[in-house]
Amino acid sequence: MISAGNARSHPPGWLFSITGLVVLCVLAACGQRDEPVQLSGLTMGTSWHVTIIPGPGAPSAQSLQAGIEEVLENVNRAMSTYREDSEISRFNALEPDRWFPVSPDFYTILSAAMAIGWQSRGAYDVTVGPLVDLWGFGPDGPIGVPPSDDTVTDVLERVGQDHLRLDGDGQRVLKRSPVEIDFSSIAKGYGVDSVAQWLSSQGIERYLVEVGGEMRLAGLNGRGEPWRIAIERPDSADRAVEQAIRLTDVGMATSGDYRNFFEIDGQRYSHSIDPRRGYPVAHDLVSVTVVHPSAMIADGWATALVVLGYEEAKAVALEQGLAVYFIRRQGEEFIDNHTPAFEPYLESAGTEH
Repeated sequence: MISAGNARSHPPGWLFSITGLVVLCVLAACGQRDEPVQLSGLTMGTSWHVTIIPGPGAPSAQSLQAGIEEVLENVNRAMSTYREDSEISRFNALEPDRWFPVSPDFYTILSAAMAIGWQSRGAYDVTVGPLVDLWGFGPDGPIGVPPSDDTVTDVLERVGQDHLRLDGDGQRVLKRSPVEIDFSSIAKGYGVDSVAQWLSSQGIERYLVEVGGEMRLAGLNGRGEPWRIAIERPDSADRAVEQAIRLTDVGMATSGDYRNFFEIDGQRYSHSIDPRRGYPVAHDLVSVTVVHPSAMIADGWATALVVLGYEEAKAVALEQGLAVYFIRRQGEEFIDNHTPAFEPYLESAGTEH
């Protein structure tokens, strides 16, 4: 018998491979002194929301809406595997051992993704797409029977960022074998950073940018305070707040497996795939939130740490000096703790670390 934890594991138009579809709640700021401008739209198969506290001479809401949409369209045009003419699709269709010139944006995101891959001990890999498809989390949808060990082994031969070569001087990329790149686990964060940078170029100093749950915040909210954000409790049947935090001038991303999974004969299969082994993760770490100056880096690391599992994830996070909030499931209870670097963001003390 098959049951799904998410009625539609992937939205149309964009493949979210191993990032958790986690909803982060922006807590309301009552009694705001400065009236915010709120903008929204659709991109990458998900939604985006931007809250701006405009200063004197700020562009009109219409101009800001159009500018944000253009920035996100440019990211989607380059990074979407659903567009045959996108930069990433053209690279994926290329035969091995041929250098492929790439744009500065493409090179930036691929370089960052590969760095996270190495630093995470291989738990993060932008070539994991074939495994995601194999386990029924790709565009073809759920599977009825888990793949055999032999099939997993065969698909693993088409996974591994070590097959990629970067040429920084020539700004080009080469693959030594027929691997394919998928930026789904980092592109939302990159889109957030891109919008934030564009807003700054327009003289906007106070904003919250959110794309599919990944965020970047700058300045103070309408009450003149740091932005107050809620981390969701990782419960597929509820939408409650687990922890409130206060942020400014940083990016944030959360990844988890509690909404995107399926079950076959009572066995639960997470959408978080370990690219080293080829199988969905099976451990008690259900949600990871990362705060970092870059939403792109936070996005990639949140995915990597979920794959690692709590003990190894905490060791890597401490090694890399990351600000991370972990939530584990033990029976019917949730246990949360954090790295020391996350401490300044907590609204209240008292969590273990």
